[in-house]
Amino acid sequence: MVTKQYDGTPEEAADLRRADSLAREIFADIANKWALLIIDALGERTLRFSELRDGVEGVSHKMLTQNLRMLERNGLVDRKVHPTVPPRVEYTLTEPGRALRATVDAMCDWTHRYLGAIEDSRNRFDA
Repeated sequence: MVTKQYDGTPEEAADLRRADSLAREIFADIANKWALLIIDALGERTLRFSELRDGVEGVSHKMLTQNLRMLERNGLVDRKVHPTVPPRVEYTLTEPGRALRATVDAMCDWTHRYLGAIEDSRNRFDA
């Protein structure tokens, strides 16, 4: 998660076709299965780390931590630490995170809609 120094125009920074664009860096950050599943799990709720880990089956402690940090860095997740012993940490989607969730929901809907067709295609391809 190293941010490149970018001296180009705002249009160049937003161009996904450019290897050096900020948009491509952001896209690479959020376009991974764990980030998408975390965004989906958070939904409209506030969850603790353990609740997220339980809600995203198969994610390791390390991967959940890394992805939550990345999502927080990109302004998609808000992390709130309560001063208790032990500390209670909660995660909530920010407004940009909720907007991205609409796209994640659309991807989930697409997956459900075409799952059978994709499975049939894979079976034909692998035969």
